[in-house]
Amino acid sequence: MLSSTTQYKRKLHGWLSYAFASEVFVIVSLTLFLPICLEQFARDNGYLLPDKTEPCSALQRSPTNGTASAVDNFEASRCVVKIGWVWIDSASFSLYIYSISVALQAITVISMGGIADHPPHRKILLLGFACLGSVAATLFLLLPSTSPIWYLSALLAVFSNVGFGASIVAMNSYIPSLAKEAPEVVKVLTELQSVGDNSATDIDSDPDSSTENPAAPLLASSAPVDIDKRRQLEADYQAELSRATSRISSLGIALGYGAGYAFSYHWLERNWWAVFTIPAALWLPTSYAPSHPSHRRNEPLDADDKDWNSRREIIAAWVRLGNMLRWSEIKKLRNTFKYLAAWFLLSDGFTTITSTAILFGKTTLHMSPSALILIGVLTPTSGILGSLVWPILQRRFRWSNLKVLVVLVIMASMIPAYGCLGFVIQGRARFGGLTTQGEMFALAVYFGSVYGAFQGYARAFYAELLPPGEEARWYGLFSITDKSSSFIGPLVVGIISDVTGNIRYAFFFLVFMVWMAVPILMSVDVDRGRRDAQEYEYNASSSRA
Repeated sequence: MLSSTTQYKRKLHGWLSYAFASEVFVIVSLTLFLPICLEQFARDNGYLLPDKTEPCSALQRSPTNGTASAVDNFEASRCVVKIGWVWIDSASFSLYIYSISVALQAITVISMGGIADHPPHRKILLLGFACLGSVAATLFLLLPSTSPIWYLSALLAVFSNVGFGASIVAMNSYIPSLAKEAPEVVKVLTELQSVGDNSATDIDSDPDSSTENPAAPLLASSAPVDIDKRRQLEADYQAELSRATSRISSLGIALGYGAGYAFSYHWLERNWWAVFTIPAALWLPTSYAPSHPSHRRNEPLDADDKDWNSRREIIAAWVRLGNMLRWSEIKKLRNTFKYLAAWFLLSDGFTTITSTAILFGKTTLHMSPSALILIGVLTPTSGILGSLVWPILQRRFRWSNLKVLVVLVIMASMIPAYGCLGFVIQGRARFGGLTTQGEMFALAVYFGSVYGAFQGYARAFYAELLPPGEEARWYGLFSITDKSSSFIGPLVVGIISDVTGNIRYAFFFLVFMVWMAVPILMSVDVDRGRRDAQEYEYNASSSRA
């Protein structure tokens, strides 16, 4: 029989393996190659304004140095493609496809919430959606832009994004249990147990069943209690748990960025996704305790596996979502929902900053494919550094996860703000305000170091505010407000680009969106949020009343 340490290492390595596999898609394909390729598919089948008679592919641009002079004839080079009865700007086409894909992703992750909280099905869902996404992404390679069925590229992009998003929900639901089972956290918990307490607490005594079994015995002892020592150990436990959560999450991001760096030169990241899902299939656990940890609080234990029904779980997931969003339920977890409100804006803002910057570089600064690929290399490389350095800085300065998040958000908002300066600087100076290609390279390094750390800390901080035993359901809600909420940003940017003919105007919208989230984020009471999550009990009967 494997020791608990060996089991933990296998589980952690399985989780990291899937992070290593899947993050390549979002870092390389979703944020870089798919926007470029979808725009190129539309351009190869589109026509130039204003006559809409000359193919866009016939446009021959002379070499440029990326300065403002290259933008003077921007209107003349605008390309539109006919989709059905509507003419769409080629730069907007990929944004609209992304909006559709994240809307379908939202429907999927809502439907799978209850199923993924059933441990054996959680792993099946992860592997199934990983297969869907990696296969769709691979088939994208076989479709040339000159094909009469080129529009299938949009369908494959949708399938790959839905597969990625759904599998990530299942993957993220392992984070809380991985953090609680970390050796340094277990060590503090053991000391805390030795002190004893006469009051109830929700800290699990068995790390193997920490988040998988919310019905585990409560920590208790009849020994005399040293109140001051216990309070200090409780604070140490929460601090160590927070650091373990952010460390594991950031390590997953760093590994994914490393894989993204390795495959920024080639489309093999699709096969990478599939191949490195295999260790996750072997090492992630599928069994559960006899107490049937898939059951949450206040849910009956009378339904065994043979009576388990996917269709019933899907319907129940939508009912549960509606009940979760009732005001009476929101008040119970007000800090969790405050963070979700901030995350709604931040996830949309960060994702749209990425795709808008790439399209801006291609369509406005007329950067070559090789230059854009170089940006694709610089971003994940600096992302690795950011993911590894910020946890070190956090430990050194004893910052909370919330403080790190606020700093990262303010740093990221400087990028679209800098782009807005281009309206003042353009034509008056040779450099500044994102008017040259050289600035894009510098901002790629800057943004990568911020975005890599932000991704790790965002999901780690959320893990602190989750009700035990409902990780998949709540990470599903997290996903809805993540990429599934990000259809708003690309949609607005697409409309701005179509109406104004200049995608630079979208930077004003992005600054506004990111800064709106800062006061909401700072209003989250972390300690109160943790207590509310531990004490939370979903009462289906009262919700239906």
